[in-house]
Amino acid sequence: MARAEARPLCCDALNQGYHDLYNLDFADAHRQFQQWMVAHPEDPMGPAADAAAWLFGEFDRLHVIDVELFADQSRFDARQRLTPDPAVRSSFEQRTAQADHLADLALQRNQHNAMAYYAKTLVAGMRSDYALMIDKHDLGALSYSKQASALSRQALALDPTLYDAYLATGVENYMLSLRFAPVRWLLSLTGSGTDRAEGIRQLNITAAQGHYLAPFARMMLAVAALRDNQPQQARTILAALAQEYPHNALYRFELNRIH
Repeated sequence: MARAEARPLCCDALNQGYHDLYNLDFADAHRQFQQWMVAHPEDPMGPAADAAAWLFGEFDRLHVIDVELFADQSRFDARQRLTPDPAVRSSFEQRTAQADHLADLALQRNQHNAMAYYAKTLVAGMRSDYALMIDKHDLGALSYSKQASALSRQALALDPTLYDAYLATGVENYMLSLRFAPVRWLLSLTGSGTDRAEGIRQLNITAAQGHYLAPFARMMLAVAALRDNQPQQARTILAALAQEYPHNALYRFELNRIH
């Protein structure tokens, strides 16, 4: 199977669907991803991408995507458990289970299939995001995050140029590095990455060389810039995202909040 970054942007349904997703056009993203699944029924990337559309659509409805929330640790720690749409949760869980199953079948056929490991990385990462941001189940989110990091390392061992896979360990290292020192020490004993500099390095790799996940990595770098009191750097990142995805009002909203 070809690497994700081998597909030029928006030249097929999968790429177009991700473009629609970042433009917050979730209905069209679902249509594109379903078109891809019909044409490529054995590819786990189809249902994984459709799960992402369900996840980000729910994040948008619940106003979860907030750069300043991630940039302010006290606000992040005080966030409330949210009430998900049961139908969306069901669709999300069905798609992640489908992607996981197809990836497992692909690995049974070829245990060196880097894209199958990458699809499983996406599934674990999205389950972590759902547990963290909607259910506020921090321990469950941490467990999924560790799974995603381990799977990403397997994918990268087989294909070091699968740059999107760096996002999983990048987010884990950066977000966990923000915890208090005793907590970081305890997390490191469990095998979790807590190295801030390494997290930033990995996020930069995905932001600069990634494909499907590059915009998300760039948004996380904007968060890091705000936390480091570098508002101009955050503005530069968000301005570029707003220009690339003009229908995504969230980028412009976050841009206008930075002083």
